[in-house]
Amino acid sequence: MLLTLAAPYRLALAVGLILMLCESAALLVMPWLGGRLAETFLQERAGSSTINIQVLFLGALALFAVQSVLKFSNIYLLGGTTTRILADLKIRVYDHLQALPLAFSHRRRHGDTLALLTHDVHVVSDYISGTALAALPLFFTVSGALALMFRIDSLLAMSAAIMIPLLYLLLKVFGRRMRPLARQLQEEHAIAIAIAEENLSMLPAIKTFTREQQESQRYRSQIERVVSLSAKERAIHAALGPGVQLVAAAGVVLMLWLAQGQIGHGALTVPQLVSFLLYAQVMARPMAGLADVYGRTQHARGALSRLATALAEEPEPNWHADKRMGTIDGNIEFRGVTFAYPGREPALKCLDLSIAAGETIAIIGPNGAGKSTVAHLLMRLHEPSRGSIFIDGVDIATVSLRSLRSQIGVVPQHVLLFNASVRDNIAYGRPEPTQDEVEAAARSARAHDFIMQLPQGYQTPIGDRGVRLSGGQQQRLALARALLKDPPVLILDEATAMFDPEGEREFLQGCVDVLRQRTVLLITHRPASLALADRVFKLDDGIMTSAGAG
Repeated sequence: MLLTLAAPYRLALAVGLILMLCESAALLVMPWLGGRLAETFLQERAGSSTINIQVLFLGALALFAVQSVLKFSNIYLLGGTTTRILADLKIRVYDHLQALPLAFSHRRRHGDTLALLTHDVHVVSDYISGTALAALPLFFTVSGALALMFRIDSLLAMSAAIMIPLLYLLLKVFGRRMRPLARQLQEEHAIAIAIAEENLSMLPAIKTFTREQQESQRYRSQIERVVSLSAKERAIHAALGPGVQLVAAAGVVLMLWLAQGQIGHGALTVPQLVSFLLYAQVMARPMAGLADVYGRTQHARGALSRLATALAEEPEPNWHADKRMGTIDGNIEFRGVTFAYPGREPALKCLDLSIAAGETIAIIGPNGAGKSTVAHLLMRLHEPSRGSIFIDGVDIATVSLRSLRSQIGVVPQHVLLFNASVRDNIAYGRPEPTQDEVEAAARSARAHDFIMQLPQGYQTPIGDRGVRLSGGQQQRLALARALLKDPPVLILDEATAMFDPEGEREFLQGCVDVLRQRTVLLITHRPASLALADRVFKLDDGIMTSAGAG
């Protein structure tokens, strides 16, 4: 999956990798230059210098300048690439989450889903453009330094090479602790986000039941678990680098011990020893860097696993189907439809129902009888376990979801409004409507009068989920939004639930003209609403029966 995510940015990442490799190559030249400087110093003292030392100093300065330019270019390029990867990954994950069936969000906490966008994408994008990309230059530096050390003295280089298996064993030991710890930390972090998101949306209930102290303690306890796990991970991560450096330092001490004999026998000159020790130092730092890469890889695996699991979820079927549903009359037919929520008894059992175009039917029944499920199946928010649903003789499972849902308007029991102006919420029903169209829809929903009494009229912000409006006002905005869409099929799902009896009568009187020439599913348990219906059906224990005329 990592390669798939990185593929769109391969050019920028390749350039960054080349710059890193060039920087590593420049770093490998420094020990050689250090040896030449040492040799020149010794020759000047003996009066036999053949190289101008000033040239070597200028060469060192030029090499430092090249390294600085390469590092600047790399940081600038990869910084922009990281930002782009993060932005694109966020968009991709968001679009995928938005395209998933509602069942996905129903079986997960919202905080778990938010953690994908607020935490996991950051970890993965940083890993792609930083940690993973740095692994090859670090390996190149270690390999290059070791090869050049072998060229100077194979015996001493062998003492450095035997440290590599020890480092591998060290990484394996630490890795066994880090992998499960990193996954657990990711999960606890997601739970903390979930608690915060849930509690902030439930503030009225928390305040009403005076649960502030308990909820604060619950969130504090979860944060403390995150802090505790972070401390454990940090301790392992902090020990890994110094552990690697200790092994590398032990290798250097071993090399020095062997070097004294080599110099005594004339097999190794002082300038060669200087270059060799500088190469040993150059090799030690990227070895510690490789250990850091290993630790960060274990941390990123948890986030990558969570993203992979979410992205592997199948989106809603036929969202981009070629077959579109044309303008409909509104004849609806349920044929032998059975549906059950996961792990539960069927909510609908062999439902057969025909609704003529322009007809208003009411569906009544006790709470939990499956009334709203009928509407959800018609909009394909859920798929039937068995049976089919037809509109104007066309199986809705064979057409694109966009063309189907664009012809159905919904006024839900629990109104969903955005933190925007009144106009923006009504206009959500149609792309770029005129002000006259918005006001016409509001008048049809009997909402225009109360809107004009608001401080800024149609431009008045209504707060999160419309909290600055009463329940009845929210219902009227939802109806205006649905009417602006001008759908052939209209679903009123407990649309009068938030009204008092007088408000309900006024609302229903206003709906008489609105419902003409539309096919209407009226889901209700309030007797006054039944007057709008041509026919009434009762749904109980998954079985629908006729209850007469409205």
